[in-house]
Amino acid sequence: MKLLLDENLSRRVIPFLLNSYPESTQVTLIGLERASDSQLWEYAKRNQFVIVTQDSDYYDMSLLWGAPPHVIWLKTGNMTKAKVAQLLLDHRDLIEKILRQDGIACVEIF
Repeated sequence: MKLLLDENLSRRVIPFLLNSYPESTQVTLIGLERASDSQLWEYAKRNQFVIVTQDSDYYDMSLLWGAPPHVIWLKTGNMTKAKVAQLLLDHRDLIEKILRQDGIACVEIF
């Protein structure tokens, strides 16, 4: 599973994730920092990314359009880069298990 971190999450998290989430990236690192939500959605869909965000817009899009792409919605408020990385690493197996279920487009993490 490879992650695409939304603009609201630091690109500095990526190096900590690569062992568990190979090929993951953040929108700024691939030149999409000015892309609209729908453009990022299409990019993630075409390139088989799971979108990671703190933004409810992607949750809404997942309800409207379903998966792919899948969405991980971090409903945690502001956190340090280290805590974001640790949260994604600690929940990797559970996230993967949930996203494999039919009809599940978004995982919410509190």
